Amino acid sequence: MLRIGICDDALPARMSLRAALERALERRHSDAEVFEFSGGEGLLRWLDSHAGELDLVFLDMEMGQLGGMETARRLRALDETLQLVFVTGYSEHVFDGYAVGALGYLLKPPKPEQLDGVLERACAALCRDADAVFVCRSGETLYRIPKRNILYFVSDRRQVRCVTNTREYVFYAKLDEVERSAGDGFVRIHQRYLVRAQAVERMDGAQVFLGDTALPVSRERRAAALAALARSYLED
Repeated sequence: MLRIGICDDALPARMSLRAALERALERRHSDAEVFEFSGGEGLLRWLDSHAGELDLVFLDMEMGQLGGMETARRLRALDETLQLVFVTGYSEHVFDGYAVGALGYLLKPPKPEQLDGVLERACAALCRDADAVFVCRSGETLYRIPKRNILYFVSDRRQVRCVTNTREYVFYAKLDEVERSAGDGFVRIHQRYLVRAQAVERMDGAQVFLGDTALPVSRERRAAALAALARSYLED
């Protein structure tokens, strides 16, 4: 299911785009959860506590205090894999989106075939970026976390905590399953700890250091962890 954001400071424009999206999704027999935002500031504040909870964002170019392009730049700094589509009433903005890797643009009001194409490209792009994100579910919420932001995972029985640069995500899984899903670039240093190799600054005896954070390395995993960390740095 797609998680879609609509960011436009004009309520009629949000309502119109939402209705058009619902018709496009019905044509595709697809489900989606749609969130509305009346400005870039509100969208960014929401993402502070809901990082990884949107797949696709439609951004109005001509918003008030924080315009669509600046909002897009800040969104892109938070998440390289978030799909962005600009919505504008002026055709001269068509090339502006390339600077932030936008998926495309739509002229108001969007035509059905244009929306269909955007949704098709968004789904394809999310599939292509699948290796760059770690996906987990907590209750009804699906999180899509860029792997480059992850520092480490720690498990406590069946509960796993994913620690990133900005926040933590808690979900239920076995750490063995998380290790397989995270893939290359992550190293098991302990029965309870899985670290992103490039986040490790140094290994000193029975500990690895990620900035000010020290994590234990178990005796039985020490040699393998050291070899894996060294290999990761050589391959980077």
